Amino acid sequence: MPPPPAAGDTPPSFASAITTPDGWHPRTAERRLLHLLHHCPSARGRPLELLAFAVRRALPCAPPSPHHHALAALLLLSSPTPPALPLLRLVPPDPVPPLPLLNAAAKALSASSPADAFRLLSTLRRLHAPDRLTFLPLLGCASSLPLLTALHSLVLRLGFLSHHAISLALLKPYPLPHARVLFEEIPQRNRCVVAYNTLVTACLRAREIPAARRLFDEMQRHRRSRRSVVSWNLMIAGCARCGRDDMAVWCFERMVREGEVAPDDGTLAAVLPACGRSANVGAGRWAHEYARKAGLLDSTVHVANAVVDMYCKCGDVDSAKEVFKEMRRRSVVSWNAMISGFSLNGHGVEGIELFQEMRGHGVEPNASTFLGVLGCCAHAGAVDVGREIFQSMLSEHGIEPAIEHYGCMVDLLGRSGLLEKAHALIQGMPMKPNAAIWGALLSACRAHAGLGIAEVALKELIDLEPWNSGNYVLLANLYAETERWEEAGELRRLMRRMSVNKDPGQSVIEEPEFQLTTCLVELANMRFISTAVMIEQSYCRPQRHTKLPPQLLPMLSSQTADVEDEPPTGRPLLDPEVATPSLRDEDEV
Repeated sequence: MPPPPAAGDTPPSFASAITTPDGWHPRTAERRLLHLLHHCPSARGRPLELLAFAVRRALPCAPPSPHHHALAALLLLSSPTPPALPLLRLVPPDPVPPLPLLNAAAKALSASSPADAFRLLSTLRRLHAPDRLTFLPLLGCASSLPLLTALHSLVLRLGFLSHHAISLALLKPYPLPHARVLFEEIPQRNRCVVAYNTLVTACLRAREIPAARRLFDEMQRHRRSRRSVVSWNLMIAGCARCGRDDMAVWCFERMVREGEVAPDDGTLAAVLPACGRSANVGAGRWAHEYARKAGLLDSTVHVANAVVDMYCKCGDVDSAKEVFKEMRRRSVVSWNAMISGFSLNGHGVEGIELFQEMRGHGVEPNASTFLGVLGCCAHAGAVDVGREIFQSMLSEHGIEPAIEHYGCMVDLLGRSGLLEKAHALIQGMPMKPNAAIWGALLSACRAHAGLGIAEVALKELIDLEPWNSGNYVLLANLYAETERWEEAGELRRLMRRMSVNKDPGQSVIEEPEFQLTTCLVELANMRFISTAVMIEQSYCRPQRHTKLPPQLLPMLSSQTADVEDEPPTGRPLLDPEVATPSLRDEDEV
């Protein structure tokens, strides 16, 4: 029988360590496994194989070994955590399992089976006096406010609330009003950056951006709570998640200008989508240039993917193609971003060619890839290619088409004038069509004068979303184009009876001197007037009197104002709560 490894031996490879002769005694296998867990960190990342080895070789030992509990605890603390319940059943009840083992089991169960974790807490309290490590994982998996309150009371009664880790763990699961009260109870000397970050996240989750900003600004007043890059990333991502893309871009500009910490890949991954959604190509180019100089485009694929996606959403396909070609490493997300960008901007043929190139490189497409390429087929009018790609999803790639893929096919057939086939495809779908499916068919009917199918589509849309004015307007315009004025008027009257109002349209005009946003509101007599105009000054220019083009003067609600720019010594930060962030000229990026 080969001897077990000594404590000072070089750690064995994982494959050789878990392959033991059948003649080994369980105690020998147990010592070998303990040695492996202590000296081979990579082995702890493969807990299922370790668990199988322990069950097969080390644990079936009678009488129980004194190392059983240590072995089980080490297995439970592996990452990712193996199934805890099968392992605990193999641990002998006598002698009583020590507290570290039960704490490790509670940690493992809190991730996979919270109910069993709380049942284990009841058993643990009968056997031992719990410590603060017992409660840390349980506080994170409390799924209801009464359960969380009960844990809070128990922690308070046992005297663990003064521990900094416990107070931080309590902040995260509580709703915002309760978290604020708990935060105020923390002494100022203990309010570290983690505590502030947790409460800022809670405010942003509750969409209370002003409160989050106040906390964010307060962090700089105290030494222990100096803002880290995580703090800035939370603020930028939280504003974007709340729909305040302008605020997210402003926070990024402020972060770079103040220079407290340098943006990282998480910062750029949060701000670049915000630039794309708000079509702020100036700020997007600035972020792209920063990523290039910092070397983040080459080191992190997801930053390059975000740059490609941003340019595509801003309509700058050429810049997106340039970034895509310069990428040293590409994931399937990289290909999807570029293909979807071609689809978004109407470059159907280029998108189909890129899909074929992707297949040639051996990259396996996913469901998002097919959404993008089917959209490209719709823009290119490639009906046969689209059908072939759609049929290959299940037959070649094993991807079940979702309702979004059927919507792309309906759009493809409808754009090509095949309204009957599009309607037949909808009727043969394995799932119930949604409003997007019928809306695509209705739009195609207007383009190809398909009145009969359009009326069917509108009836379905009224059942699905009676509040959507766009559906009524599409059919009313189709009636008007075919000179069926009576039906068009009846549809307008139906909108008034159902209290459906047409949403105002908006236009944005970007100039080097100003940004103009107009809003058109439809009145009851079908006339349109301009009701809102916003003019924003540019910065870093000499003082001057800025005048609008004559054709824009009737749209203003007041006289032309004197626009005085800031002196060139420094550009002030624009607060999005007061004014919309300025657009930076491309020569200033």
